Amino acid sequence: MAVVNKVQKAGYMDLWDIVKFQINLYCNLNNIIISDSDVECLTLLAINGETELTAFCNAACEADERNRDHTLSYEREIFKTPQSVRNSINKIENIGLISKRGKSKKKISVGNELKIQSAGNIYVEIKFIRKDESQKT
Repeated sequence: MAVVNKVQKAGYMDLWDIVKFQINLYCNLNNIIISDSDVECLTLLAINGETELTAFCNAACEADERNRDHTLSYEREIFKTPQSVRNSINKIENIGLISKRGKSKKKISVGNELKIQSAGNIYVEIKFIRKDESQKT
């Protein structure tokens, strides 16, 4: 009988951390390398859901309070300028993690293939195994 060293971890995460964890896990499993600020940007988008591009860019930077879109459920100062947010979104879109639709007043959302849960109670269960080929089974 093969010996398996089992590691179990459990804990509580707030909404931001559990959504970010799901994004990091997806990127890790698919060998996608993105920066921490891009992960933060994706997390904000996943929590807010489909959002108008300009409103999202303002919600993700240190924009003037007059430019804030108070209809968004979550705002976070990830970048300094809306243009930095747009650059990040373009980079993430080229990787295939974000989808855009519309001509004017473009809407952006996290790609469906990520299957990110960001509402209600969220339970993430992960099971992996590594088999050491040098050991007899």
